[in-house]
Amino acid sequence: MKKYDVTIIGAGIVGLATAYQLLKKNPQLSVLILEKENDVAKHQTGNNSGVIHSGIYYKPGSLKAKNCRNGYKMLLEFCDENEIEYDICGKVIVAVDENEIDTLMRIYDRGIKNGLQNLKVLDEKELFQIEPHAKGVKAVFVPETGIIDYTAVSKKMLKLIKNFNAEVIFEEEVTKIIQNTGEITVVCRNNTYKSGFLVSCAGLYSDKIAKLTHPGLPIRIIPFRGEYYTIKKEKRNFINSLIYPVPDDRFPFLGVHFTRMIDGNVEVGPNAVLAFKREGYRKSDINLAELLETLTWPGFHKVIKKYWKTGIQEFYRSFSKKAFVKAIQRIAPEISLEDIEKGGAGVRAQACDIKGGLLDDFYFVEGERVLHVCNAPSPAATASLSIGNYISKKILSAIS
Repeated sequence: MKKYDVTIIGAGIVGLATAYQLLKKNPQLSVLILEKENDVAKHQTGNNSGVIHSGIYYKPGSLKAKNCRNGYKMLLEFCDENEIEYDICGKVIVAVDENEIDTLMRIYDRGIKNGLQNLKVLDEKELFQIEPHAKGVKAVFVPETGIIDYTAVSKKMLKLIKNFNAEVIFEEEVTKIIQNTGEITVVCRNNTYKSGFLVSCAGLYSDKIAKLTHPGLPIRIIPFRGEYYTIKKEKRNFINSLIYPVPDDRFPFLGVHFTRMIDGNVEVGPNAVLAFKREGYRKSDINLAELLETLTWPGFHKVIKKYWKTGIQEFYRSFSKKAFVKAIQRIAPEISLEDIEKGGAGVRAQACDIKGGLLDDFYFVEGERVLHVCNAPSPAATASLSIGNYISKKILSAIS
């Protein structure tokens, strides 16, 4: 049995970026990537709205803030080097009424502290000049926000990784991890693999993989489905770039927003409803065992107790197009029921601790020759090369 220097579980953008950064530092390493799907970027990476995040929202000094800012620069450099299309189109965060202005200004202050350039506070007239169909009493213009196709980025990373002679095996699902002195054995449905170091970037199953080596893991992944609509072609010119509401700072979600996509489409969404299956992209997707795991998690009980009203509203909007439109009309009142049509959906892997806290930062669990990425929701795609750089340094330190 061949022994690899490093095995990476997961071929989403974080797993691929980790392999890429590692092999750039040491091309001689033997690296194996295991992926249960038949291609890269099949879940969170390939089912998001394709935003290049600026880092304005995140607590200064947090892993999200640092890695988003560093990753932003790395991502643009990577795209320039590899001729991947992107557009730094900017966005506006809109306060609809006076009650939202304090939160908006706190977000602005965070952006300044995180090193964002050329942020601008807009009055109603200035907002109209940038987004004439948006409504608000005040807004913040964020020029460093952009759009991209993260699946295209992932496929380019895959090509470059293979050029380093790394091995990538698809349709290979991990079932067991065995830790021995000096090596890790990964047991899959088809084969068994040995390596000197293991990294898991398993997204929606990150907690399950981490528990194979850390059975007392204090978090559980709660899957939240985000559903999108698309603006019909004749109304796409209503949106120039990206329009975001002021988010509810109790939640690690940014609210329903408008996003001009790199392919020219305009999406509006997502909401945030509990998915009844970890990879439940449709309302009808149900896995009773996975749903039971969510419902019996003590932390989830506390989430329900705190946020049940918001949860009911999200489910209502999920089933009522009229209610969804009413929500988006707060910031774009000219958009009507007839202007939007059903789009796609993504599922966010949101870590929840046993006390009911929805983790608002990246979260890593480390052991001897093992590192698990246990919470890496948005802006992980933007931050992926920075996260990969961080992990690769950990690996090289451990195996040197």
